[in-house]
Amino acid sequence: MSAHDGLAEGFETHRSRLRAVAQRMLGSHSEAEDAVQEAWLRLARTEADAVHNLGGWLTTTVSRICLDMLRARVSRREDPAGHPVPDEVPDPAAGGHPEQEAVLADSVGRALLIVLDRLGPAERVAFVLHDIFAVPFDEIAPIVDRSLSAAKQLASRARRKVRGAPAVPGAELARQRLVIEAFLAAARAGDIEAVLAVLAPDAVRRADRAALPEGRPVDVRGARAVAEEIVVFGRNAHVAEPVLIGGAVGIAVAPYGRLQLALTVTIACERITGYELIADPNRLQQLDLALLDEAITLGG
Repeated sequence: MSAHDGLAEGFETHRSRLRAVAQRMLGSHSEAEDAVQEAWLRLARTEADAVHNLGGWLTTTVSRICLDMLRARVSRREDPAGHPVPDEVPDPAAGGHPEQEAVLADSVGRALLIVLDRLGPAERVAFVLHDIFAVPFDEIAPIVDRSLSAAKQLASRARRKVRGAPAVPGAELARQRLVIEAFLAAARAGDIEAVLAVLAPDAVRRADRAALPEGRPVDVRGARAVAEEIVVFGRNAHVAEPVLIGGAVGIAVAPYGRLQLALTVTIACERITGYELIADPNRLQQLDLALLDEAITLGG
């Protein structure tokens, strides 16, 4: 076996891990495959005797590729006025891979992908490498072009964002989560009686105009009216996840792990008293999102 053949065989043994790293960094199956393929092309152009630790070399290479892709993505999101543009959902007609993206969102976790997408490129790379794949900081620092101390700070800052800052104790968040999960289960099933069971009698649904089709009112009042609307228009509940929004329990609707709609929810006496649908891109970008599981754990 030639030295180059040995590199090719070694690459295949690392491919699954490289794909997992890239998927969490990029939140996209297709982009992760592109990053892994680019890492292979770079390896193929490298002299075998220059690679002393193949696993480390490949992790470093794919991480740098992902970092460049994340930075390019941030640049594309900004319009000439500097306002962020939300990620587009993969389009089958445009060569996207929606089924694969859906599998990725289910396997990695929609909530995690949503929250990771709020991190800066270097923060995301540092967090994924250290907190998810246990890569030491002395290997992360050169990837993100930071000192050892600065790389640790990047991961620490990302960790705080992922965990969020709960506005109520963890036990209360856990109780609220049960209400939210019952609400989502009822919406997914299209069960109007089950929806009514978790709504307060005077529940109110509010929404920004971007969240509504033409002709639907901005406000809907009364549990029955709200429940009837949910049964008709709640088909996206299957891609919804409980998350922490501004320190409180809420819901993110995220096809393929890409945030499309957020619901800020108010709960009293184990019932939902109201919620607001937020779809305006600028408002979505300004939301402080975090993992609800992490918040419940930290809140005790």
